[in-house]
Amino acid sequence: MAQLKVTQTKSAIGGKDNQRQTLRTLGLGRIGRSVVREDRPEVRGMITTVAHLVSVEEVE
Repeated sequence: MAQLKVTQTKSAIGGKDNQRQTLRTLGLGRIGRSVVREDRPEVRGMITTVAHLVSVEEVE
């Protein structure tokens, strides 16, 4: 199954509480931090919630 590399590019300061919690759930919390997650519908939904704060690329 494909994997996604998610990198936080912007700060969550001033953002909504659910967006900050979503970043923590993804394993992010600092600008520049990256994590690799399975390409699943649940992860895609979380990425959609914080799409303006992260960048996403596919990894094999």
